[in-house]
Amino acid sequence: MANATMSKLFGGSPLGVIVRLILVSILVGVVLSALGLDPFDIVQSIERLIRSIWDMGFDAIRWVWRYFLLGAVLVIPIWIIVRLVNTPRGK
Repeated sequence: MANATMSKLFGGSPLGVIVRLILVSILVGVVLSALGLDPFDIVQSIERLIRSIWDMGFDAIRWVWRYFLLGAVLVIPIWIIVRLVNTPRGK
């Protein structure tokens, strides 16, 4: 009963969830580092990021749009597949 409760709470086995969270945290950390964010001075890093985007002007919109499309090519189909696989089936 305790294992079922833990699995329901975590959304899977606790060890599996922890491993996935660690891997996603590392991936997000790499992305944030590429954006120039520093975890020890997050407010100043975000301010620098916003200022550099503002300084780029409309090139920033093209830059963000390009990366959005690049990511969406993978993320949207994977999301659709996951949603279709996880749909509840009638009895």
